[in-house]
Amino acid sequence: MQVFDNNMRRASRRASLRRGSISALPQKSAEIPWDIFERLFMPFLFCQAAAIVSSHLLHALNISNISTFAVFVWFALSTVGAVLFYHFVKVSASGKGVLITGCDAPLAWYLAKKLDDLGFTVYAGFASSIEDSDEAKILKEETSGRMKLLNVDVTSEKSLLEAARYVSQHLPHGAEGLWAVVHGATWIALGELEWIPFTVLRKSLDLNLLGAARLTQIFLPLVRRAHGRVVFLTSGLNRVPSPVRGIQCATQAAVDSFAACLRQEMRTRGVDVSVVAAGEFAPGNGWLNDTELREQAKQMWNQLSSEQKKTYGEDYYEAAMTSVEKYSRQAADIQPTLRVLIDAVTRTFPMARYTPVTAKEKLQIFLAEHLPPSLYESIYGEQKKFVY
Repeated sequence: MQVFDNNMRRASRRASLRRGSISALPQKSAEIPWDIFERLFMPFLFCQAAAIVSSHLLHALNISNISTFAVFVWFALSTVGAVLFYHFVKVSASGKGVLITGCDAPLAWYLAKKLDDLGFTVYAGFASSIEDSDEAKILKEETSGRMKLLNVDVTSEKSLLEAARYVSQHLPHGAEGLWAVVHGATWIALGELEWIPFTVLRKSLDLNLLGAARLTQIFLPLVRRAHGRVVFLTSGLNRVPSPVRGIQCATQAAVDSFAACLRQEMRTRGVDVSVVAAGEFAPGNGWLNDTELREQAKQMWNQLSSEQKKTYGEDYYEAAMTSVEKYSRQAADIQPTLRVLIDAVTRTFPMARYTPVTAKEKLQIFLAEHLPPSLYESIYGEQKKFVY
């Protein structure tokens, strides 16, 4: 299905990596650190309840006539200060190793570079051959001697076992285990579910879900020794019905559930598990360009049966597939997602779920989760067809 112009891809990525740094990437003004608000939400509810109980108790005992509001303000200020201190405490990077998969793509590439700048020992995993990868060469040139490059094909048992052996033999001096595993490897298949060949469905499951699950199994012993953490990259929109991206939403939702179960299992083992559910950057030019997108669409159309082509029609097919082209033409804003990925690795108390999304995306996710399906579809249904 995917026959890419590798020379074009390499030239484009080489140029973008050479000329830019993270500080030069565009920042969405609408991006909001929802993770902080969510961490403060429950303490605020507790403050309100505690204020009501405390003020009534003080009145009943004739100790004070202080108002409930005044008690709430005192509790809130104290609690916010404590939560923010708790939220922003960071670990020392010295002697800590981090494995990152999917460094062929810009997001994981920049994450590896940034964590190296912070002092971590980074094991950057590339699915492609390191010797033939321009991204790997540039990363090696622009980072410290702590940076380790290795081939990590998450669909290959042999590759995963070799990577685990390499990491265990090259841990930072004095480290008992691996501090973090960041699952950055992902693969996007676009098209309505009837159109996608079974081989593509299998590849999507193998790479996005089964590969991440097997990698986690193999590296958990090393992570447990360090009382570290596992970080999964998914999409905040996997809970939003998105035609043409059905298999992507399905596999990422499965990763979400896998991470939630793993979090419960690892809680008593001292291992944190975080999910970074990002916004719309994922289908952007960090993953696909116009040439790759058209090639996917062309090959998928050629594999449809005559009956399917007649039923859907080429006009409908073209409209569906070109509806996502806007993401390949826009500059992929990876900075919000990069920020929370760094937080998930460096915070002493990482959150279970980070959602670096815009206010518009946050609203749609909330409505998709809480509105009756019929009401949600009346808002985001036919009038939103092919506008995701």
